[in-house]
Amino acid sequence: MARPVRIEPVETRADLRRFIDLPWSVYEGDANWVPPLKRDVRAAFDPSKHPFHRHSEVQPYIALRDGEAVGRICAIDNRNHEAVWKDGAGFFGWFECIDDAEVAEALLETAAAWLRERGRRSMRGPASFSINDTCGVLVEGDPGLPTIMMAHNPPYYPALLEGAGLTKAKDLYAHHLDLYAYRRAMEQDPEHLYRLADRIARKRRVRLRQIRMSSFKEELRLVRRLYNAVWEKNWGFVPMTDAEIAHLAAELKPIVRPELVLFAESEAGETIGFVLAVPEFNPILQKMNGRLSPLGLARALIQKRRIKAMRVLVLGVLGEWRGKGIDAVLYVGLIRNGLARGFNEAEQSWVLEDNHKMNTAVKRLGGRVYRKYRIYETAL
Repeated sequence: MARPVRIEPVETRADLRRFIDLPWSVYEGDANWVPPLKRDVRAAFDPSKHPFHRHSEVQPYIALRDGEAVGRICAIDNRNHEAVWKDGAGFFGWFECIDDAEVAEALLETAAAWLRERGRRSMRGPASFSINDTCGVLVEGDPGLPTIMMAHNPPYYPALLEGAGLTKAKDLYAHHLDLYAYRRAMEQDPEHLYRLADRIARKRRVRLRQIRMSSFKEELRLVRRLYNAVWEKNWGFVPMTDAEIAHLAAELKPIVRPELVLFAESEAGETIGFVLAVPEFNPILQKMNGRLSPLGLARALIQKRRIKAMRVLVLGVLGEWRGKGIDAVLYVGLIRNGLARGFNEAEQSWVLEDNHKMNTAVKRLGGRVYRKYRIYETAL
């Protein structure tokens, strides 16, 4: 007979510690799991440190069986999402669970009940905390470490969620690009996109520039304006606040390589698009095992320059400039810079499954969909 499961809200420091530590038992022996820095997870649930709490409400829970933590979840009332979409959607995130349907159902129903009390009509996720953060469940794809800020989970997670009545809301694609293969193709084909992009840049009188780290705050304001304008019509998109952009930038700044953050400017000096990529830091992060010691930080800074892979987080062009090849100019500029600095592979992620223009553009560059992530939903 199965032992009963008890779901308790995370209220004390001790509760939060158990919530943070739980994945170490779920992923024991998983060579592809990258432990998050515990200090970052702790800060995420501190209203004084994470800006999401300024406009929305969350409630984390822990699942216990005979006093042992066996699962966790966080119910999320994203009020900024509701202000934009007015669809009655609530969210869940930070989901981790042993391979046990009873535990998963209890966690999901607890989150659903919390959202019902706040008038939400559906529950969607996982998203930790929003679609601008790590989201989705890996449902298929190549083995290996996830890239930075992308999800990784045991293979039984889809079955747990679907067994609890959740269904697919949207799939997210991750594309893999072999930069060396791209360069070889460029050398063999005189009409390759590499040269086409240069012709487009000349014709449109567009130039590229790197991010100016000396003016980082000003550049952040530009990134926020572009990001929110470019993605405003995307499924589920919620604009990032100034504080949220600043928080994310503070997390990424130590690993930013200026040559991987490019802005496209028109002849008149208007910034019309940008691409943001970061070195693939997860192999280094994995070795830290959740703790950032002074020695570990020193080693990480040394190893940062040896990274040969990158993740392309965002690429976008303002509406009136779309369809004119500016995305190709940005892609090629990024690849050119990456190859010059010794990068040999890239992941473009994530891209909505029905964003056909972007998926076609990455395929044209030689990319292939090598992992698929899923966001689930259920009516409340």
